[in-house]
Amino acid sequence: MIGSTRQVAVHAYGAPADMRKSFDALSLLVVEGLGRDVLSGDLFLFVSRNRRRAKVINWDGTGLCIFAKRLEEGVSSRPGNAATGSSYD
Repeated sequence: MIGSTRQVAVHAYGAPADMRKSFDALSLLVVEGLGRDVLSGDLFLFVSRNRRRAKVINWDGTGLCIFAKRLEEGVSSRPGNAATGSSYD
């Protein structure tokens, strides 16, 4: 089952991220770039430089999950401050 019955925080990495990154590299950005625990169960959002691709990494209790999206038209909004990232509760 995909989804959660608990309230989850979403943390956006403010700088553009390389969409070739996977589990280990994105986890490192969470720890070093956002100062958060990747195993917290929160959602961590990364957006590409052109804002047409996004990835979310999440610990579901049994392993890390990555969700990816590619926009066919338009661009996503810029997530937060480029220096520190943002947090949405």
